[in-house]
Amino acid sequence: MADKSNVDRFPRDPERRVAAATAIGMNALKPMMHFQISMLRMWADGIERLAGNYEKRLEETATAAEDRSDKERAA
Repeated sequence: MADKSNVDRFPRDPERRVAAATAIGMNALKPMMHFQISMLRMWADGIERLAGNYEKRLEETATAAEDRSDKERAA
């Protein structure tokens, strides 16, 4: 007489193997994803700094232009 526990186990065995392979793949992928995310954050910080510097220089240029025009009017 065949053991019923083996009959029930075989259909699920390939699913377990696929799930285990997926888990291994995800565990291997996790450090790479963390690295890419950190690089993206560094890139975004650089872009934000560049935008802040651009706005600061733009304001300085506008202020300098206003000062020149005020001096010309006074003269």
